[in-house]
Amino acid sequence: GAKFVNVFYHFARYVMIEDMKKLSVGTGIPFAEAVMWRPKDMYIAKARHRVAYNKLLQILQKEDFVIQEYKEKAQ
Repeated sequence: GAKFVNVFYHFARYVMIEDMKKLSVGTGIPFAEAVMWRPKDMYIAKARHRVAYNKLLQILQKEDFVIQEYKEKAQ
C-alpha cells in the first residue's frame, strides 16, 4: 500500500545517496556536503520531491499492472 511505497522510496533514495557518496570519493567532488545542504526555496524543493515521489509511484503501479496482466494470461 501507500506506506510500503513511502518506505521503499526512502530506502531507494538512501541507497542511491550512499552509492553516489562512495563513487565520488577521491574525485574532488564534495558530494556529502552538497547532499546535506538545505535549498533556499523550500517550496521548490518540496515540489521536486513530490514530482519524484509521484513518478516512482506511477512506475510501481505500472509494474504491478503488468505483473497482474501476465498472471491473468498465464492462467
